[in-house]
Amino acid sequence: MLSMAGRPINWKIDSGALVSRANGKRSNHLVSKLHFRDALIHVEFMLPSTTSGNSGIYIHGLYELQILNSAGKQTLSDADAGAIYGFAPPLVNACLEPERWQVYDIEYRSPICDAQGTIVKAGSITAKLNGQIVQQNAKIGEPRSRYHPYRYGNTPYLDGIATRMKATMTGPLVLQDHDSPVRFRNVWVLPLDEQAYLYSPD
Repeated sequence: MLSMAGRPINWKIDSGALVSRANGKRSNHLVSKLHFRDALIHVEFMLPSTTSGNSGIYIHGLYELQILNSAGKQTLSDADAGAIYGFAPPLVNACLEPERWQVYDIEYRSPICDAQGTIVKAGSITAKLNGQIVQQNAKIGEPRSRYHPYRYGNTPYLDGIATRMKATMTGPLVLQDHDSPVRFRNVWVLPLDEQAYLYSPD
C-alpha cells in the first residue's frame, strides 16, 4: 500500500493491524500497488469505540463499501455499514458492535467503458458482511460520490491512475481515512482474470 501521493504510508501499525490516521482533511487514504479488474476482495476491520468508525473500502477508488458503526440500527441508508455509498443500502444490518473484528467478502465485476471512458455496461457488486449477504448483484455505473479519491484530495499520482483506468478498467483498492481510527488486517485481492498488475507511474 502507498499514500495517495504514491509515497510510503504514515498509518500506524499496531499488533499487526493498520490503523487509519487522520490528516484533518479526510483524505489520508491508502492505495494498493496491485491494480485489478474483476476480483474477489477480503477485508477485516475493527471499529473504534471512541468515534463513529467512519471509513470505507473504495474499489478502483470509485465504489465505496461503507464502514460505519451501524450496529443495532433499524432503518438503513446507503451510508450505513454494508452499503455501496451513493448506490444501495445494505439488504440486512450485519454490523457488529465496536472493538470486534468484522469481515467483508466482496465479488467485484467492473463496468465496461468505451474508448472515451463512458460506461456502456454496468458492473456489479455482491458482498457479505460477517457472513451475511448485504449486496446481491448490485449494479454500479458512473461514480456518484463527490468524495471519492479522484474528486476530493486527489494528487498527480491519482490523476495518472485515473487516466490509465479509463483505458484498461483496472484500478486499485483504496482504504479510506475519514477521521476515525479504524483498524484493518488480512486485506487481500484475488483477481478473476489476467488483467491485474503492479502499477508504476513510470
